[in-house]
Amino acid sequence: MRIQGVALGLTIVNLVLLIVLLGQLNPLSAQEPAPVLRGRALQIVDDVGRVRASLSVLPAEDQSHETVLLRLITERGRPSVKVGASEGSSGISVAGPTGTQNTWVTLTADGVRSSIVMKSEDGNEQIIQP
Repeated sequence: MRIQGVALGLTIVNLVLLIVLLGQLNPLSAQEPAPVLRGRALQIVDDVGRVRASLSVLPAEDQSHETVLLRLITERGRPSVKVGASEGSSGISVAGPTGTQNTWVTLTADGVRSSIVMKSEDGNEQIIQP
């Protein structure tokens, strides 16, 4: 009987502690957003884990500057939209859908020059320069 009394007493103490701790919990509420998100790269993935967008900083190489690159990627893995910026130039590239190789548009600002190049799958190309 003595062991049952001790067990009952501990159970009551545990129940009281549980009620007290649950009473101190704050209800779920929206948290304040972090003021800044910092990192070396960012990837957004879809429901099955495929990377669909990425933002990264590419290191400088022999003849090029460090570059920030944003890629938007189709469900089949084709980077269809690219936006890049570096100290020497910047540009936007829009590629055709999966299955095309020569359908694209690029807009570049390189130093003091800028241009738009459009190319179609049939090989037609148009260059616009000021």
